[in-house]
Amino acid sequence: MKKVLVDTDVIYDLLAKREPYYTFAARLFTKADHNKVKLFISALTIANMHYMLSRLKSDKEARKILNQFKVLVSIIPLDQKILELSLNSDFKDFEDAIQYYSAIENKVEILLTRNLKDYKKARIPVMTAEGFIKTN
Repeated sequence: MKKVLVDTDVIYDLLAKREPYYTFAARLFTKADHNKVKLFISALTIANMHYMLSRLKSDKEARKILNQFKVLVSIIPLDQKILELSLNSDFKDFEDAIQYYSAIENKVEILLTRNLKDYKKARIPVMTAEGFIKTN
């Protein structure tokens, strides 16, 4: 089973039902629910998603959504090594660096994002949820 780290933007597409990206994000999580792929997220993603969802919904609703969502993924802890690698990286976007090094340090095979341009030097495949669904 493939190990895939899902970036915050793909999670937001799913939980906020953002079109036109929602369909492929939903299909990705259906694959995970059917044990066809193992999905991971950085612990940072939970904090980011709470902030983003609480701008659309109440705090209580955002927490409920995240409590239901977290059973679909394995959460990678944010540790000192990941932070050190991220802080000393060439990534312009610090959050992207955290996502990337969370994947690398946990031997995740693929990183899914809609922000492909920031991962040009990645040592693992980086693709969109749509690209992953169409090829897997």
